[in-house]
Amino acid sequence: MKRIGEVVRTAQGLAVVWCSDDDHPGLGAPVVDQNLDDIGRVVDVFGPVERPYVAVSPRDSVSLPNLLGKKLYVR
Repeated sequence: MKRIGEVVRTAQGLAVVWCSDDDHPGLGAPVVDQNLDDIGRVVDVFGPVERPYVAVSPRDSVSLPNLLGKKLYVR
């Protein structure tokens, strides 16, 4: 399990994660939280090369407001 980064905002039904470094997951990568609960999948990578942002499309059962400030991981 590798840490992606922290959810800094939500927009248009997506969780926006600020990456910890320049090593970001690829599109379609499964995203989990610290309890290994399935959160969703990576749908976009954007922003500066050094620390990009990752857009995560959450599963239907995941509440976006509850993700703010949480650290997310990729398997």
